Amino acid sequence: MPETLTIDGLSKRYGDVIALDDLSFDVRPGELFGFVGSNGAGKTTTMRIVLGVLSADSGRALLGGRDIDLDVRRTIGYMPEERGLYPKMKVGAQLAYLAELHGLSRAEAREAVERWTERLGISERVGDTVDSLSLGNQQRVQLAAALVHDPAVLVLDEPFSGLDPVAVDVMSDVLKEKAATGVPVIFSSHQLDLVQRLCHRVGIIGRGRMRALGTVDELRGSGSTRLEVHAPDAPVGWAAHLDGATVLEHREGRTVLELAPGTDDQTVLHAALKTGPVHEFSTHRPSLTELFREVVAA
Repeated sequence: MPETLTIDGLSKRYGDVIALDDLSFDVRPGELFGFVGSNGAGKTTTMRIVLGVLSADSGRALLGGRDIDLDVRRTIGYMPEERGLYPKMKVGAQLAYLAELHGLSRAEAREAVERWTERLGISERVGDTVDSLSLGNQQRVQLAAALVHDPAVLVLDEPFSGLDPVAVDVMSDVLKEKAATGVPVIFSSHQLDLVQRLCHRVGIIGRGRMRALGTVDELRGSGSTRLEVHAPDAPVGWAAHLDGATVLEHREGRTVLELAPGTDDQTVLHAALKTGPVHEFSTHRPSLTELFREVVAA
């Protein structure tokens, strides 16, 4: 039965540096969860604690309400940012070896290698050594290594880094397929357009703390909204005293405003109409990239 991955109050320090500060969130069965933040924000530290590579100073990582011990870790598929493949080992032999380490029989491992190398478009490279492959194909092998034992949860650190558009599409489809079977999937990425397109929920981490958490629509709705008004007869300063509105630009009858969360844009429209005809009135909700910049700068 699919289970929830829970991060419960994780804290971690390196001397005077706070890597994680009481970090809590969960990744639900069948969910694609985007874990984003600047370099050094705490993403990789969190993932390494989940995998048992690092220990937390306090807090716990749980899968299905259970502490993640060695047996539970064998059910996790992990793709590290620093790729962990043996460069001189052949692709097929390496994947089969990793599958057997996770408890598959030799026959099961062979079948899983065949299935995943075919699915990821690298079946013709199973006899090649990893270091002879392109970066994109090495990425595909690394993903196959995370998938070959049919994991109960996927934890992927920058899985799209360095991939060409075709490989991005392949990896995106595989992650969606795994989530559709009930597997919780968490991945970090600096490609926020992909995160916005793929993920059910997103967590934005900064300085070791969760700064924003929710669906993309919830996060975009919680940020400020930009509004452009074309009212050619409106004098300069017509919107200066509107509550919740900050004038960013006024030029040739066009006014660009930033609305604080919860501000009714109809109030702005009524104020503009009092100055004369309004030729254009349009809102712009922030993209995830814009929201990310706003959150991490706060």
